[in-house]
Amino acid sequence: MVETARVPGELLPHLRRARDLADRDYARTLDLGELAATAGVSKYHFLRCFAAVYGRTPGVYLAERRVERAQDLLRATNLTVTEICHLVGYTSVGSFSAKFRQLVGTSPSVYQAKFAEHGAPRIPGCYVFMHGLSDRNAAISEKRGRSRRT
Repeated sequence: MVETARVPGELLPHLRRARDLADRDYARTLDLGELAATAGVSKYHFLRCFAAVYGRTPGVYLAERRVERAQDLLRATNLTVTEICHLVGYTSVGSFSAKFRQLVGTSPSVYQAKFAEHGAPRIPGCYVFMHGLSDRNAAISEKRGRSRRT
């Protein structure tokens, strides 16, 4: 269980707003200052509180979101590892591959090949780009709509 006793209750919605920004805009460059500003606190206070509430630093959280999205794209599309690397917010294939291997336990190309052999038919890359499937804005607007109804 994550200890939230050290984090004031009134700060939790602000931390959630920063986490939602990381979930929504994972593909662009997000720095600690921007996330902290979204929460309305200093960088260092944000870092401590975020880690206390979510059990990981904002940087680790963002990397996990990026790798999760990359896994989705590697399973479902015929995009190259390089294209997926850039779509999820990395500028270096080497750093993307290293982080992917660290979190998933295998390289992106091996992961992709495993699903190419045994998975469902894949979506051609041209459709992914033409129909905006690489962009999460549609899914996020659906998520927002769903959360208002509940």
